[in-house]
Amino acid sequence: MSRIGRQPIPVPENVEVEIKGSHVRVKGPKGELEFTFPAGMDIRFDPETRMITVKRLKDDKWHKAMHGTTRAVINNMVVGVSRGFEKVLEIHGVGYRAEVQGNKLVLQLGFSHPVEVEPPPGITFKAERAAADLHIVRVQGHDKVLVGQVAANIRKIRPAEPYKGKGIRYQGEEIRRKAGKAGR
Repeated sequence: MSRIGRQPIPVPENVEVEIKGSHVRVKGPKGELEFTFPAGMDIRFDPETRMITVKRLKDDKWHKAMHGTTRAVINNMVVGVSRGFEKVLEIHGVGYRAEVQGNKLVLQLGFSHPVEVEPPPGITFKAERAAADLHIVRVQGHDKVLVGQVAANIRKIRPAEPYKGKGIRYQGEEIRRKAGKAGR
């Protein structure tokens, strides 16, 4: 049996869970998420213990693979609507900066124009200056997949280059540096 799939998912008191067959809807203080899982999983919510359990109906390879995945996605839904998720990006470089105007993120990244990033529904941006050539951008939301995708799209605008390390990177990401031109 799947080690991840057999673990029950604890549901906080401020989160509502509605399960209809393979369709799961989770509502909490941070928002609401719903997802329809493939058939073949038995998803049950016990209101007394406030636990969600996932069991597979067959033992073939596909059902074994989907068992842990289903449990992980439901757990991310519960955590997202109760606590939320955050990705932190660092912007390195002289003259590179980020600021939030309204709900938009405006980036100055060495292009001839500022780059504006419009957040999808459920996503918020926070920008702060950490040092002279370092700005921090926080991407926050209740949907883990959407937070990760928005952070990846922002990083893709100007990825960190290997010679000076200028650009956008995730917090804690190591950039492998290259040596420049060899002088005489």
